Amino acid sequence: MLSDSMIVFAIAGLIALSVGSLVYFALFSAISNDASRDKRLKQINSRDQGAARQAAAKGGKKKKSVQDTLKELEDQQKARRSVGKSAPLSIRLQQAGLSWSKRDFILFSIAMGAVFGAIAYFMGATPIVSGGLACVGVLGFPRWFIGFLAKRRQKAFLTELPNAVDVIVRGVKTGLPINDCMHMIAAEAQEPVRSEFARIMETQQLGVPLHEAVMRLFERMPLAEANFFAIVISIQQQSGGSLSEALGNLSKVLRERKKMRGKIVAMSQEATASAAIIGSLPLIVMGLVYLTSPGYIMLLFTTDGGNMILGVSGFWMFLGVMVMRKMINFDF
Repeated sequence: MLSDSMIVFAIAGLIALSVGSLVYFALFSAISNDASRDKRLKQINSRDQGAARQAAAKGGKKKKSVQDTLKELEDQQKARRSVGKSAPLSIRLQQAGLSWSKRDFILFSIAMGAVFGAIAYFMGATPIVSGGLACVGVLGFPRWFIGFLAKRRQKAFLTELPNAVDVIVRGVKTGLPINDCMHMIAAEAQEPVRSEFARIMETQQLGVPLHEAVMRLFERMPLAEANFFAIVISIQQQSGGSLSEALGNLSKVLRERKKMRGKIVAMSQEATASAAIIGSLPLIVMGLVYLTSPGYIMLLFTTDGGNMILGVSGFWMFLGVMVMRKMINFDF
C-alpha cells in the first residue's frame, strides 16, 4: 500500500494537472490568436521587404535606363558637334533659311566676284587689286552672307522658342498629345520656329520616331537651347516621365538664359561701340581724304608701292579688328 505522504503528493499532482488543463483551455484562444498575429506580421513584413526590394530594383533599372539614354544622347551630340564644325554646304544653307542648291550658291559666288571686281576696276584700281577683290567676292562674301543670315535666324529662333515650349506645356496639361501641340506650333508660331517644327512633323510622317526627328533640329539650329529641347523630348519618349514638368522647367531655363544674354549684351555695348569706331576710323579718314584730295589718296590704288602699302595696312587692320572682336565676344 501507498504511504500517506505518497497519496498526498499524488492528489496534489492531479490537482495541479487539472488546474493547468483548465487554464490552458481557458487561454487557448488568446494564445492561438497571438500566434496567428505573429505569423501574419511575419508574412506582411516579408511581403513589404519583397515589395521594397522590387521597387528598389525597378528604380535602379529606371535610373540605369535614364543614364543609358543620357549617355547615348551625349554620344550623338558629340558626333553632331564634330560634324557641325565642318558642316556641309547644304546644312549651312538650311541654317541660313535659304532654299538654294549648291549650283545656286556657286552662281551667286561668281556673280559677287564679278561685281566686286567690276567695282574695283571702274574705280581705277590696278588689275592686282581688282583680282584680289574679285577673289574676296567669290570666296569670302558669300560665306559671310550665309553666316550673317544664319545668326540672324538663330536669334529669331531663340526669341520665339520659349513661347513654343509654353504652348506645348499648356497643351500637354490639358490632355493633348505632343504631336498635336507640335502641329499647332508648326501652323501658328512665328518664323523660324514654325518652319523648323514643320520639318520635324514632316520627318516624323516619313516614319522617323519623334525623338530622332527632334534630335535633327540641332543640325539646322546649332544652339544650346535647341539641344536642351531635343534632349528633354528624347528622354521623355524613351524613358517616360512628366513631360509638362520637364518642359516647364526648360521654359524657365530658356527665359533665364535670354535675360542673361540681354544683360551681357547691355554690359558689352560700350566695348562694342569703341571697337566699331576704332575699326571704321581708317576707312572714314580715307573717304574724307578722297573727297578733299582725290589725287593724293588715289596713289594707293594706281601705283605698285601704294598697292603694297594698302595691302599691308589692310592685313594689319584685319588682325586688329579680329583681336577686338575676340575681346568683346562673350560666350554664353
